[in-house]
Amino acid sequence: MTAGPDLPVDDSSPDEPLGPVPVLAVVGRPNVGKSTLVNRIIGRREAVVEDVPGVTRDRVSYDANWAGRAFTVVDTGGWDPDARGLAHMISTQAELAVQLADAVLFVVDATVGITDGDAAVVKILRASGKPVVLAANKVDDQRTETEAYGLWNLGLGEPFPVSALHGRGSGDMLDAVLAALPETPPETVGEVAGGPRRIAIVGRPNVGKSSLLNKLAGEERVVVDNAAGTTVDPVDELIELGGKTWRFIDTAGIRKRVKTASGHEYYASLRTSTAIDRAEVAVLVVDGGESLSEQDMRIIQTVRDAGRALVIAFNKWDLVDEERRYYLEREVERDLVQVQWAPRINITARTGWHVDRLVPALDKALAGWETRVGTGTLNNFLGRLVAEHPHPVRSGKQPKVLFGTQASTAPPMFILFTSGKLDASYERFIERRLREEFGFVGTPIVLQQRPREKRKR
Repeated sequence: MTAGPDLPVDDSSPDEPLGPVPVLAVVGRPNVGKSTLVNRIIGRREAVVEDVPGVTRDRVSYDANWAGRAFTVVDTGGWDPDARGLAHMISTQAELAVQLADAVLFVVDATVGITDGDAAVVKILRASGKPVVLAANKVDDQRTETEAYGLWNLGLGEPFPVSALHGRGSGDMLDAVLAALPETPPETVGEVAGGPRRIAIVGRPNVGKSSLLNKLAGEERVVVDNAAGTTVDPVDELIELGGKTWRFIDTAGIRKRVKTASGHEYYASLRTSTAIDRAEVAVLVVDGGESLSEQDMRIIQTVRDAGRALVIAFNKWDLVDEERRYYLEREVERDLVQVQWAPRINITARTGWHVDRLVPALDKALAGWETRVGTGTLNNFLGRLVAEHPHPVRSGKQPKVLFGTQASTAPPMFILFTSGKLDASYERFIERRLREEFGFVGTPIVLQQRPREKRKR
């Protein structure tokens, strides 16, 4: 068996209409290398990988391409038919993935051989009636390859020896995967470019992000447990709300600074930042019963730096009593002064109370994010503003705003041509008046100054 070629990165834009594609579920016991193999298939480090069992907990989808054919890969948590508690919920997600898939890639650790757990999973796979490709992983050399052929005894046909880590044998395995998957249907002509609006659900661990996603989706889509940090990979979910389809990205809770995080927490933090970058609106979920923390502030700053619209959802509102509401109002006035423009809603994700208020808040935030002010209208506004409230005199000089233009939307960015450098406080004053005049609900505003250079004689 020769080493498989390096797999190409799928460069297609996530907004590109690809049409419906077949689905491959990747299943197996914990820590057999499923996520590493998924990264090998999609050609980039997306799935969170660490050398301990149970890092992947939900079923997570990725776009893949091999030999010119597109398909979707669904990574799953470790499948243990005898599992209890959280492990049982993870196994249930794997079972759901098999039901939804067109074919299954069953990953076995060739260095361990057939276990009772593998044999039990085989029975479930046979009952599903789905075509199965057997991947004998961790085959890094010729000696292990010989051991891999003992997996014929599983009765699933030929085992494909692969090394997810090094790429050995991955090409032959993927050829078998394509043979098992149905042909890709023809692409839909005339599909609207851009796709569903993208919403990232962000927040500290255990504030109810996954519960909110499950309530919106109407199914147990994401593993929910009282243990903090249950979600590690970002999970995309297309959900129909208010007559429109939205793409929700559930993310791992940002627990600590990326520099001080270790192992899979480090990669989960990177994935969360990536999810915010991919999104158009971030929904910050906050536990209404707890004080706003430095972590909440850091997430808000990440969203602002990324130039994304923001909605703040105070969750677990059924546990917030009158006294807590009083202190929460003080915290909001003190800590959220920089994002007073963000729509705020109070919800209880567990019961679904007021979750329907999310869509109007998202609509407002998106409308603000994409608001454009005409150059004539903007300069009339700036002219009145400067006349009524001129810049303070500093060291005998008084800079003025000469002209302004909106360079872009999403987020709105304005360029101010000035006679000198404006004070930061005056810049904030201009931003505040822009919001009063034109709205810009739910979006950061970027102001750039272009002071006029003095001519040299």
